[in-house]
Parts: sequence; C-alpha cells; structure tokens
Amino acid sequence: MKAIVYQEYGSPDVLRCEEIQKPIPGDNEVLIRVCAAALNPLDWHFVRGRPYGFRFMSGLRKPKDARLGMDVAGRVEAAGRNVRLFKPGDAVFGICRGAFAEYACTAERDLAQKPDNVTFEQAASVPVAAFTALQGLRDKGHVEAGQKVLINGAAGGVGSCAVQIGKWLGAEVTGVCSSRNVEMVRSLGADHVIDYTREDFTRSGKRYETIFDCIGNHSLAACRRSLAPRGICVLVGAPSGRWIAPMGRFLGARLISAFMSRKLAPIMARWSQDDLHLMAELMRCGKLNPVIDRRYRLGEAPAALRYLEEGHARGKVVVVPESENSARQ
Repeated sequence: MKAIVYQEYGSPDVLRCEEIQKPIPGDNEVLIRVCAAALNPLDWHFVRGRPYGFRFMSGLRKPKDARLGMDVAGRVEAAGRNVRLFKPGDAVFGICRGAFAEYACTAERDLAQKPDNVTFEQAASVPVAAFTALQGLRDKGHVEAGQKVLINGAAGGVGSCAVQIGKWLGAEVTGVCSSRNVEMVRSLGADHVIDYTREDFTRSGKRYETIFDCIGNHSLAACRRSLAPRGICVLVGAPSGRWIAPMGRFLGARLISAFMSRKLAPIMARWSQDDLHLMAELMRCGKLNPVIDRRYRLGEAPAALRYLEEGHARGKVVVVPESENSARQ
C-alpha cells in the first residue's frame, strides 16, 4: 500500500509517498481503508521536530515513527477478534497513527460511526480540532448559556469548530478573523465578527467571560485586559520557536494565573470516546458543520503541509488517497 513516511526532520520536502506493508489489526484493533485524512499543526511539529523540546516525545535524532497523520475517516476493512462495535464495511471516523496512507490500524475505542449526512472528508476534519474546541470551551472555559465568548482565529480549523460549539453551548459568540473570512465566520453562526485588520479586540474596551485564543498574537497582559472579572482566556495556539515555544507562553500563563482572578488556561486536547460520539451527534443534527479549505491527493502531502504551515487555511486541509473515489460520499 502507499503511505506518507519521513525518516528525518526537516521541511515538508522530507515527506515521501512510498509502498509499505499493509498493517494487520491486533485483537482489539480495526483496519481502515482510508477515505480521507486531515492535517493538524501537530503534523508539521512532528515533521519539523520543532520546538526541539518536542523531540523528547517524537525522537531525539530522527523520528521514532516514520508514519504521519492522526485524523481519519474511512471504511472498516477488517476487525480483530475482540472487536464488537464495528464490522467490515462500516463507515467510521476517529484518530489513528499513520492516517496518511491507503490503510491504517487503530484501536476500536478510538473510532465512532460516521453520520450518514456528512462526507468522509468532513468527518476526518473533526476529531483533533473539535476535541480542542469542545474541551477548551466546556472544560477549561466553563462556558455557559448567555455568556460572552470571543474566538480569536475563528476561521481556522479549531476556530471554526469553536464558533459552532460556542453557539451550541448557548454563548453569545464573537469571532475574530481577517477581512476575507468575515462572511464565512458569520455563516457559522457568530453573533459578531471582528476584522482584525481594522480593529484590535484587546483595545476595544469590551470584556468577555471567555476568550478562546487560537493564534497567540497578543500578549498575555492584553488578553487579560479583555476578560471580564473572573473571566478565563483559553490558550490554544502560540507562535512556534526552536526550543520550547509555545510551551513558554503556556507556562507563563499558569504562573500568572496563580495570582490573578482572571485566568489564563492552556488547553491540550485529550482523547475521549464520549466526546467523539458527541461530535458525531452534533454533526448528525447539523450543529457542527466542518469547513474544508483545500483537498490534496496522498502524493501531494508535502504541498498540503506547506500550505497549512502558512497559517492562512480556512477551516481544515484534507488528504485523500489516490485510489479513493468515494471520500465525499
């Protein structure tokens, strides 16, 4: 089978589309014929091996795992003997290591049934982004109905999910994005949209119970200034650096929050089967509509990663195997 692999750290040019052995599912695993996989910033951190502190997890000198990709959607090809929830032919989505391939294996607990009313591409776009948005707003931000919530970076993969999940939670949502994305963010349900090329939300004087910051382009002090008393700023993204950034920003936020009533709360999404099933239900009932910016074939993965690194994607970027003709069904 064909798969994207990399043997060294570097630019997207280190990625290769090669023939490798088709995986065999373990007793508790499912073999998926991949119909679509989505890119995340975590993928280019893996490829770049930056910040360097990241290599304690991924491998000091070279990658421990040559495979790439996490978000996946496809059809069950085979199931291990202990698998009870899925059978061959089932349409599923979830998380697995090595999703940028024609076939991939993952544990049964890491998957859910794909809703019939969404495409494989849309389903593949959900897991990491929607987990981050849901857990950031619900668990870190403690968002409740009627609260004012601001999403900084509302047009991106996580931000576009956060706008919709914020509305589902009953919040009054303000989205911050560039001029070209204003109408798109408004179509997602945002009550207010700020064009950051014309207005700096940290200087407007408005206060929010929760700020969900996907960008990290404002100082921690400026973010705190825009919070209501006892408000919470959930930190999702930050500019990357060579050594520990964005971890330095997150550690600084924890230190500051220990002495302040307005909190700065970094979020690292965790896997949750219950949340995956909730995402499936939100898609099924039309409360969560994944936004897809661009589609690439498997062999075009370097170009896809390069585009994602530029930081201007509207929603998600997906990769579809060359042999797959049903990713939109």
